[in-house]
Amino acid sequence: MPTELTEYDPTLGNKFVFVTGGVMSGLGKGITAASTGRLLANAGFDVTAVKIDPYLNVDAGTMNPYQHGEVYVLKDGGEVDLDLGNYERFLDIDMTFDHNITTGKTYRHVIEKERAGDYLGNTVQIIPHITDDIKRRIREAAEGHDVCLIEVGGTVGDIEGMPYLEALRQFAHEEDDDDIIFAHVTLVPYSKNGEQKTKPTQHSVKELRSIGLQPDIVVGRCEDRLDPETKRKIALFCDVPVDAVFSNPDVEDIYHVPLMVEDEGLDEYVMSELDLAGEAIQKADRENEWRGIVTQETTEEIDIALVGKYALEDAYLSIHESLKHAGFETNTDINVLWVDADEMDGDHEARLERAEGIIVPGGFGARGTEGKIGAVQYARENDVPFLGLCLGFQMAVVEFARNVCGLEGAHSAEMEESTPHPVIDILPEQYEIEDMGGTMRLGAHETDIEPGTIAHQVYGATACTERHRHRYEVNPEYIERLEAAGMVFSGRAENRMEILELPDHPFFFGTQFHPEFRSRPGRASPPFVSLVETILESEETDAEEVTA
Repeated sequence: MPTELTEYDPTLGNKFVFVTGGVMSGLGKGITAASTGRLLANAGFDVTAVKIDPYLNVDAGTMNPYQHGEVYVLKDGGEVDLDLGNYERFLDIDMTFDHNITTGKTYRHVIEKERAGDYLGNTVQIIPHITDDIKRRIREAAEGHDVCLIEVGGTVGDIEGMPYLEALRQFAHEEDDDDIIFAHVTLVPYSKNGEQKTKPTQHSVKELRSIGLQPDIVVGRCEDRLDPETKRKIALFCDVPVDAVFSNPDVEDIYHVPLMVEDEGLDEYVMSELDLAGEAIQKADRENEWRGIVTQETTEEIDIALVGKYALEDAYLSIHESLKHAGFETNTDINVLWVDADEMDGDHEARLERAEGIIVPGGFGARGTEGKIGAVQYARENDVPFLGLCLGFQMAVVEFARNVCGLEGAHSAEMEESTPHPVIDILPEQYEIEDMGGTMRLGAHETDIEPGTIAHQVYGATACTERHRHRYEVNPEYIERLEAAGMVFSGRAENRMEILELPDHPFFFGTQFHPEFRSRPGRASPPFVSLVETILESEETDAEEVTA
């Protein structure tokens, strides 16, 4: 759903919206910011975003999904926090690694400059050197855009976040008042007697003010809308106008948050404070387009099994969101059945058998791989529509090699170095690499698609560009044997196998890349749409046969 901007006064310059959080993490700062950005884009502004992650990692690439959710990959190969995925999906933009600021990235850059003698003998300190680098990164990411949303990860009071809040304090003094606004997202819980409690918000704002930052807006995350009296109390004790206190209650789906934010008038208030109201264009078309996509009535319901090893939805967030987008496009409610690849028995086996489609996602390490291979075999032998992503693609090759080609003991060299048939092997350029971070095949790469194949039907083109994150691939020495047995590699990038399919199966499709990273509301990922459409067509055929 690309946004077509209308020309307006180019002398406005950059506008900055800083979003901080208090009381507890995971409140939804990113979704609140992304929703506000969606509404500003609806009003005709070119909006981008920056996510600040105060951890010492240079990027998110080496993090366990249990700790931080999925690692999201940007078009330039940046491995980043999953919140950047939300910004891309809500704003329908492609971001770069420059839009993610981490403590590791910032400190490494400053230390490298110190080692090179760039500071001319000065004592290198957090103030001004680290804070100056933070401000530089924000301004560079915002350049060329009308509005830049900056989300500060963590909560106010975290020791690792202090340099960023100090940088923001300095930033506020360096910009005109009508070019910058601070929004603070905080928890408003209920007491046992059903009263909305404002004390956590008061203490959180007090902590923020103690370091020199006064919020212009307070957004209360709550189960239901804030009561008028609650808003008045927050305004009084946090020193903001009552009109600057907004509710962000729980909603059925995150894509409804922009509708809630709009209903609260948060976007209008932000535009007024940033002196943008007079520049906003007629937004009815964009507003109605988003509303139409995310609120349409569904006519079908299906179950799809997700066979992985991380029992945490955030570990597969982009896959869940891609299924939602495919559901939007096909008017379908999609129930995701979690199947633990490491415990493929009992309830998990029953869920697999109940499912009308199967997805085997990416991942690293040997744990759960035999369960994934078993799920692939079940899908192949029982004509269940199947989508394999990255490691799921590789395990489809392993299963086919073992059970169709007769290559006993076939496996990936990543999981079993001593396998007699390494049908999946390490990329040649990876042999000499010692560092783990940022060294895989990453980012957007083009794949050539063979005309007349299922892949050609799925993408409707003879090429596609998708994002990658892998260190192993199909071993060229086994391609001829796999193809002779019936596997078709319908997508290739030079000598790399990128897409596989089985022509005699309702839908057996695997991708070495991660199509889920480019899926958007209104622009769903083609492999996910094709999976859902195949299931719906199969159900329609079954219904017709029963009727006949």
